[in-house]
Amino acid sequence: MLGIIGGTGLGEALFGEAFSQEHVIDTPFGDPSGPIRTLSWAGLDVAVLARHGEGHVHPPSAVPYRANVHALKQLGVTQLLVTGAVGSLREEIRPRELVIVDQVIDRTYRREPSFFDRGMAVHVELADPYCPALRARLVAAAPGAHAQGTYVCIEGPSFSTVAESRAHRTWGADVVGMTAMPEARLAREAEMCCALLAFATDYDCWRPHAAGQTKQALLAEIIGHVKVATENAVGVLRRAVEELAASPPRPCPCQDALALAVWSRRDCISREAIERAGPLVAKYLGPGEGA
Repeated sequence: MLGIIGGTGLGEALFGEAFSQEHVIDTPFGDPSGPIRTLSWAGLDVAVLARHGEGHVHPPSAVPYRANVHALKQLGVTQLLVTGAVGSLREEIRPRELVIVDQVIDRTYRREPSFFDRGMAVHVELADPYCPALRARLVAAAPGAHAQGTYVCIEGPSFSTVAESRAHRTWGADVVGMTAMPEARLAREAEMCCALLAFATDYDCWRPHAAGQTKQALLAEIIGHVKVATENAVGVLRRAVEELAASPPRPCPCQDALALAVWSRRDCISREAIERAGPLVAKYLGPGEGA
């Protein structure tokens, strides 16, 4: 099953009114951002979730990332495509352009970063936070996009200061946003292949705005960029979904990410911890195991 996480209205933009079911799912980590809608598209099962909830009510720090990914895991999602608006930190990444992110710098500090926060020590490999195989599908579906880029994820909800923006550039970051983490890390812990399609809405504040431009004019310009960039992203996602339906992905190391990641001695892991993780560890730890 393919999961898609994005903005409100993304599902309709991709699939129209083709959704057949709506799922309200309970998780050990609370409620997801909203119902998950599913459909079969060209023989491919697809699940779509609006990251910020209906009406965009969850700010980045309050998005229930763990509940979202766990709910998708419960439904059987193995491949996850996510989208997100970003500010550009590079002259060559112009507003309205797409970036298929390959690296992340995590500057968040208020979010729960892992499913495994108690009762079990789990350390996944995250050298490549996005699945190379799934990224390749996006690259093939987006010949005009930037095929790689480093995303610095800030806590928000305010945007960067000029000094921060300049610092992010010196770190090698290419775009800045607020939602890539812990989403990518959780997807890896859930053994999902994950890829991020970012769309630039403007240049971050390292680059001065045009002299004399009013705030109203700037906002109108950004809204125009968002509209076009979103349309571009929808086109890429639609081609990627069609390609995945025509040629299902092969088994991938992402889908065995926990094979060597559980460091706790099995007889010391509590049953409560195993039950809480549920489908995340089901193929490694049975319901009867645990102290």
